[in-house]
Amino acid sequence: MIRNFLTILDLDREQAHALVRRADEMKRARFTSDLLAGKTLVLVFEKASTRTRLSFEIAVRQLGGSTIFMTDRESQLGRSEPLKDTARVISRYADGLIVRTFGQEKLDELTRYAAIPVVNALSDQYHPCQVMSDCLTMFERTPDLAALTVAWVGDGNNMAHSFINAAVHFGFDLRLACPSGFEPQAAVLERARALGARVTLTADPAEAVRGADYVNTDVWASMGQEHEHHGRAKIFGPYQVSDELLRLARPGCKVMHCLPAHRGEELTEAVMEGPASIVWDQAENRLHMQKAILEWIYS
Repeated sequence: MIRNFLTILDLDREQAHALVRRADEMKRARFTSDLLAGKTLVLVFEKASTRTRLSFEIAVRQLGGSTIFMTDRESQLGRSEPLKDTARVISRYADGLIVRTFGQEKLDELTRYAAIPVVNALSDQYHPCQVMSDCLTMFERTPDLAALTVAWVGDGNNMAHSFINAAVHFGFDLRLACPSGFEPQAAVLERARALGARVTLTADPAEAVRGADYVNTDVWASMGQEHEHHGRAKIFGPYQVSDELLRLARPGCKVMHCLPAHRGEELTEAVMEGPASIVWDQAENRLHMQKAILEWIYS
């Protein structure tokens, strides 16, 4: 049976916890193996990336495999060929497909027709590999994730959606502060709550951050939304993560950002470079979590 990884809810609770523990073990051991020896994974990225591309390419190589990287200009994802044809052809050549794209529906169609595993390296709706590595970053400091209060401040975007899904399996109390009109999709929120997630949605950053153990944020305009940046900056200004806002959080609270960051916008330079920031650990942990995910898929 082919294992795909399109959202965190493709995992059950036991698998999600096992992946975090396994990634932690891999990090401590500087793990390498020949699991993917003789296998080639194709990375097709419609969106530019530093951390996602590097972490996946290095992860595959540290597991003994090889990669081929393609942009949308070099593949049929950005052209007229049906996705189902692309999926079938790549399946005849390669052993896996790692896709960074816009619409989640593209991943769904590729998965429907591919005969090889498909991994969501980012879509407009979800960013599961990033949030799984963020859970690893929190686990390293506070292993009882269910005892935590996690705040999200900013856009109800793909990162927010994946944190909502993560709350289902890891049990932390998730509070999202999003401006009116920029909330997470109702269907994502309703499904998670129906599965037992404790999620609070507010328009007040102070309400979300008060007493939080971790505070997360992201850029105000994601890739593909650059033309909205000026208008969004006016709306999201009150949602900046600053030292003043963090004084409402629990003492020792840590700040997370998936990067790249716009210092002086969604968070201040002082916060980014301050003692609360753990963004560089987050970035490193992408590598270890990608290896754990690939091991889960191919073992």
